[in-house]
Amino acid sequence: MGPSPRLGLFYAAYFLAVGVQLPFWPVWLAGRGLGAAEIGALLALGQWIKVAANPVLGAWADRTHDRRRFMVLLAAAGAAGYVACAPARGFAAILVPSLVAAAAMAALLPLADATALDLGARGRGTVDYGRVRLWGTLAFIAATLAGGRLLTGRSSEWVLGLVIAIAVLIVLAAALMPGATSAAGSPARAPWRTLITKRNCVFVAAAALVQGSHAVYYAFGTLYWQGLGLTDMTIAVLWAEGAVAEVVLFYAGTRLVRRAGPGALIAWGGAGAAVRWSLTPFISAAPLLALVQPLHALSFAATQLGAMHYLARRVPAGAAGTAQSLYSALVGGAGAGLAALAAGALYGKIGGLAYLAMAATAALGALLALVIARAD
Repeated sequence: MGPSPRLGLFYAAYFLAVGVQLPFWPVWLAGRGLGAAEIGALLALGQWIKVAANPVLGAWADRTHDRRRFMVLLAAAGAAGYVACAPARGFAAILVPSLVAAAAMAALLPLADATALDLGARGRGTVDYGRVRLWGTLAFIAATLAGGRLLTGRSSEWVLGLVIAIAVLIVLAAALMPGATSAAGSPARAPWRTLITKRNCVFVAAAALVQGSHAVYYAFGTLYWQGLGLTDMTIAVLWAEGAVAEVVLFYAGTRLVRRAGPGALIAWGGAGAAVRWSLTPFISAAPLLALVQPLHALSFAATQLGAMHYLARRVPAGAAGTAQSLYSALVGGAGAGLAALAAGALYGKIGGLAYLAMAATAALGALLALVIARAD
């Protein structure tokens, strides 16, 4: 089996878990007695754990020169954390095991991204990042649709059991990763310092604002739509529709990056997110929501592709794992954590109107991305 199928297998396994956890984990948490503010706080802490863990784990992986073995160990730790959640009830009991799982699983994705970009953008193979990453999105779609069917008329307790089973699958998929080996030679001492430039800081801020604008959707999208009276299956279809649009953009992503540049893709993502979140709180009918959901292709996928190709172009090979992990820590950790905390507070007070704050956040991200786009 070549490197692309094995990378695709890992992304599929990883995002099967995400496809269950992202839309339905808040429902499981609510079933374990947590309120909106507690759910927002727990999700925020899960994001912030990346800030501490991801840079350390990414640099460690670069030093070992064997990402595959390191990823297997991380996946096993994540599975163990989910198992430990099984007997937990209430915020305090769920906190520690969920953070262990969040830290371990969060560190896996930047290492997989570093491997895919290393094998593709650096000319070591025929891997196209967007086209292997889309298998993760397809798995997300399948998991979300299956999750919506499972949730209909059933207790939310099935969510954790399914996440545990998929976590075991991730362990196996990590073991089958292609030669996920860091570049030969030790990276520079404290390589993260070489990454802190004015341009890179603007890039991180832009990506963090656009991706962080998804906080209300990720944390409370399902609960909000349930409150509007939509069925669980309809909600699952809406989540899946956004993911289908994401697949289309991932498939064409390499050509878009070549023509427009990474900064432009992030700017498009911010603009699409601003439109999306401005419309969402004022729409309650499923057919109209179905017209808005394809904007996920811009709000998430364009931003993700732009960010990954920006890093691939500007990061030395020996620091790829470190750079990806730092990006994940700052954008998916600190940025998303602050956004999730704000989302919990806002949603608890004003409900769906919290999406308007997300629209303003995305618009600011788009403006910053234009600075990057001019220099591409």
